Amino acid sequence: MSFIKNQKSILEKIGITTLNPMQKEAQQIIQNNSEIVLLSPTGTGKTLAFLLPIIAELNPDLEEVQALIIVPTRELAIQIEQVIRNMGTGYKTNAVYGGRSGSKDRLEIKHRPAILIGTPGRLSDHIRREAFETIHIKTLVLDEFDKSLEIGFENEMIDILESLPNVKKKILTSATFGVAIPKFIKLNQPKKIDFLDEATTNLNIYKVIANEKNKLKTLATTLHHIGNQPGIVFCNFKDSIAEVSDFLYRNGIEHTCFHGGMEQPQRELSLLKFRNGTYQLLLATDLAARGIDIPEITFILHYQLPQKEEEFTHRNGRTARMKKEGNAYVLKHESERLPEFLTHIETIDFTENNTWLDPEWCTLYISGGRKDKISKGDIAGLLLKQGQLEKDDLGLIELKQDCAYVAIKKEQKEQVIHLTNNSKLKNKKVRISEI
Repeated sequence: MSFIKNQKSILEKIGITTLNPMQKEAQQIIQNNSEIVLLSPTGTGKTLAFLLPIIAELNPDLEEVQALIIVPTRELAIQIEQVIRNMGTGYKTNAVYGGRSGSKDRLEIKHRPAILIGTPGRLSDHIRREAFETIHIKTLVLDEFDKSLEIGFENEMIDILESLPNVKKKILTSATFGVAIPKFIKLNQPKKIDFLDEATTNLNIYKVIANEKNKLKTLATTLHHIGNQPGIVFCNFKDSIAEVSDFLYRNGIEHTCFHGGMEQPQRELSLLKFRNGTYQLLLATDLAARGIDIPEITFILHYQLPQKEEEFTHRNGRTARMKKEGNAYVLKHESERLPEFLTHIETIDFTENNTWLDPEWCTLYISGGRKDKISKGDIAGLLLKQGQLEKDDLGLIELKQDCAYVAIKKEQKEQVIHLTNNSKLKNKKVRISEI
């Protein structure tokens, strides 16, 4: 099968009809150059832009790691792994990262993936332990490379690059302009793809004046005015999140949290429930500003402003994506001084106080996954037939290695669990419960 035909099939599987201009240009340049720097705003599809030409150059007869993708966060590693799986290329891929057992990593990559994704610390450790051979790696991607350097992975990245003797293609990506490329990456004359000027013009930024210093009542008023729409409230610290979260629960505003103080499984489950609509509101630190897999959202609310304009931009990049409209709100106490880059934004006054409705979806846990040969189609079939769900009552299905999560309409929960718990899927008896 030619790559053009294969690409059409890949795009169909991930629900895309055509590539955007950045992706088209990136594909052509990556195919024809050995050093590439891809600059494009958050949410414009950089992952797909570099994956398509990488996959086109993989050798299907070589059962070794051929492409290495270094990412700054666990969430980004998981996201890219899921994208590749959804593409259905037939090439094995694995993600390795801190926060889970290194022996589990080694077991998974014993059967070599063609594409290996990982955080610098975990990849460096596996290379040092000779968990896989590096001599077959021809393509190296440093995704969000500026973020990896910012959070202190320079030494690990140097170790990794020094262990790759046969790299023929280097691809660096970033959503930030003007970031210096470190000398240890050894780029000579990289071809630059710069779409940062294409940053959305569909983003509206407003400031909301709070009378109270802690801004909590104004936060609630703003959220009630916005209503039940998917959005993120950004705080600077996990302690702030705890305070805001307690307040929101006391005021009947359902939400989930995401910050570095949470255990990795908690963070993954929090994002999953945000993606599938179990929660409409995510309360997060800057960890959620980029490099995570979340749905299209309609608003960003800055309960606290970040220290740098760059992070403000990354936060806002979670909305108004792919030419859709979005709003960003800055909560400001009367005496608070805004940074210079926000001095001219429009003030908006919210007086409406609508009811914040509970989400209509919930999440079911299924105790079987990919290793049990269970597919999304198997799960959908069980819930639609035996669980007596209508198609509109079944939401996002996320399949993991040893389990699965499914969004269904809340009012159908008791019925579905009663009818399907302890059923068989591919000869495995599975437990089904709400999580």
